[in-house]
This record gives sequence, structure tokens and C-alpha cells, in this order.
Amino acid sequence: MRGSIPAPGPVTFRAGGNTPCVEVRCGTQLLVFDAGSGIRELGAAYSAPLNGAIFFSHYHYDHVQGLPFFTPLFDSRNRFAVYGPTRGGQTVQQILSGHMRQPYFPVTAELAFKAKLEFWPIAEGQRVDLGGVTVTPVELNHPGGSLGYRVDFEGKSVVYATDIEHGTEADERLAALAHGADLLIYDAMYTADEYEGRAGPPKTGWGHSTWQGAVEAANRAGVKMLALFHHDPTRTDADLARLLRVVRKVRPRTVLARERQPISL
Repeated sequence: MRGSIPAPGPVTFRAGGNTPCVEVRCGTQLLVFDAGSGIRELGAAYSAPLNGAIFFSHYHYDHVQGLPFFTPLFDSRNRFAVYGPTRGGQTVQQILSGHMRQPYFPVTAELAFKAKLEFWPIAEGQRVDLGGVTVTPVELNHPGGSLGYRVDFEGKSVVYATDIEHGTEADERLAALAHGADLLIYDAMYTADEYEGRAGPPKTGWGHSTWQGAVEAANRAGVKMLALFHHDPTRTDADLARLLRVVRKVRPRTVLARERQPISL
């Protein structure tokens, strides 16, 4: 649930220190969004055979660094469809394979991964149908690009919108996609003071939002519940608890994204 870099330790263990990975269960369908360091523990909880889909928002290190340690990919009994945006003329398969090459990693993806993998490009305007589950992407405001996703299943919906900086036309596109969703998982890395430079150097242009921006996004889209996500790695459990109390004064139906936190819709 952390942004930028894992932050393990005694002052972060309640919320968790791993970088982004979100599991969405829709009946028998398994969907995973991003492969930050949190995907290692997720993989350890699974047993073969598995049939799932992995969706990447973008390919910054904190969103891909756990993929080589996702043990279900080492088992030939498993099958995954992998979706991600094409960036810089490179497909999702090319980009992910590029992370697992010398001198960055000792073995290649082609050598290590035994699961049956299918790679699919995805972009705003496309839609993926997975056995009654619909996944719809939208382009967010982030350096190098980032996709947000809406998942619809049997009248319930969740929107995953991490790594978005508020204040551009992307806000309206996201509001349209997230309209009426049951849950919005949204980037809330900074406070307004941090973002605007009243507390430390300004964070404008860094590609992340504030809790105030998260509340505005949730209200604009009319979502039922907001989950604050992509916590600053320096934010302690006590800091996050204080922040949540502040946010709930203006939007009571808000939760703090935590590791291994189940939310049923």
C-alpha cells in the first residue's frame, strides 16, 4: 500500500510496508492489480492450479518489483493473462521482460516463469470481459502515464486509481469512469501542505495526489466508499491514524488501505 519504496519496520507494521498490489475476487475470477512487493505474500497464499489475470497500471519500480517473486508464476499448472499499457513503443511483455535481465536480475522471465502466460496490451477506450467481470481502463495524470481501472461484477464496482496527480482533465475522465462506484481506491500520498511546499519542498509535478484530492475525486464521482492508498513511505502508523481521523470529519465513509485488508462489497 506504500508508494515509491517498501517501508517495513516497527512503525509501519499496522498499515504495512509493501508497495502496491491489490487482489480483487469476483466469484471464481481472480484479478490482481499491480505487482509491487506485496505480491510476494499474496502468491504465498495461493495453491495451484490457478487461472487469473494481472493488470498493470504502469511500470515504475514500486509497481513491478514483486513480480519475480510471485511464486505462482513458477508453476506450470497455473495460467495468467497479463494486461498492461504499451509505453515508448514497448509492449507489456517487452517491458516486464526488460526488468528481469542482466545486470538488473540474475535470470530472465522466459527462463524462470513456467506458468502459461498470455500478454495483452490495454489502453483507454478498451474493455476486457472475463467471465462476467468487466474491466475498463482510463488514462491518469502521471509522469510516463498510468492506467486506472474499473471492475464491474454483478452490480458491484471497484475503481483502482493509484498514481494520479489531481488538477488536470484526467480528473473528469476518472469521475466519469468511477461514477457511482461502490469503492474508489485512490492515491493520497501527500497532504496539501506537503504538495504545495508549505511543509518541505513542493511535490507538484511528481504524479501523486493529496488526501484532499482523494476526497474531491470521491465526491465528484459520487462513490460510496473511499480507500486512501499509496501512502508516503515516511508516514508512520500513528501518522496515518491521525490522517484518517481528519479525513473522516469531511468524508465519513473513508478507510485506510492496509495490507491483508478484506473489503466485501
